[in-house]
Amino acid sequence: NGTDIHRATAAEVFGVKPEDVTPEQRRQAKVINFGILYGMSAFGLAKELGTTRELAQNYIHLYFTRYSAVHDYIEKIRKLAHKQGFVETAFGRRIYVPDINDRNMQRQKAAERAAINGPLQGTAADVIKRAMNTLDHWIIKDKNHTHMIMQVHDELVFEVPEAQLDHTIKKIREYMTHAFELSVPIVVQINHGKNWEEAH
Repeated sequence: NGTDIHRATAAEVFGVKPEDVTPEQRRQAKVINFGILYGMSAFGLAKELGTTRELAQNYIHLYFTRYSAVHDYIEKIRKLAHKQGFVETAFGRRIYVPDINDRNMQRQKAAERAAINGPLQGTAADVIKRAMNTLDHWIIKDKNHTHMIMQVHDELVFEVPEAQLDHTIKKIREYMTHAFELSVPIVVQINHGKNWEEAH
């Protein structure tokens, strides 16, 4: 529904109204969202937030109380990884975690974090590659002199003739939004400028 998930989490964790969330609270909520989702411990979260382990543990408790389905998902993936030695993206691509049953607990915990992270970031990687492939075919077919320059995580950088900017932005948004149909919309933000810095 277009809700800012980091703002919503900040409101829950810090006990304020969404409209009263400060930029710093939103930044911390973003760390909490991604950190917990990717299996970060209270120690790791405390280090990232610059706070105490006790307070970080409290954030984790509040998060899982509010988003219990996330906790269930993490436990399901952890057990699955221990059982079969791999996890899968939404496209069925396997991500192996060879240290998942290692006797060394440090290696095992690192493998668990990789297993939890794998389906999420792995699916995101699959989606961006599918979008890149579709866009490449469109650029060749359209013959509009647009060039896909590079990928930076979940971002694509293009060189586009100014005369074709509006048309190209429309097409890029269309193809990226529909790269993979999910139960939630894929939101695409597009900026442009004379150089990469200006576009940001």
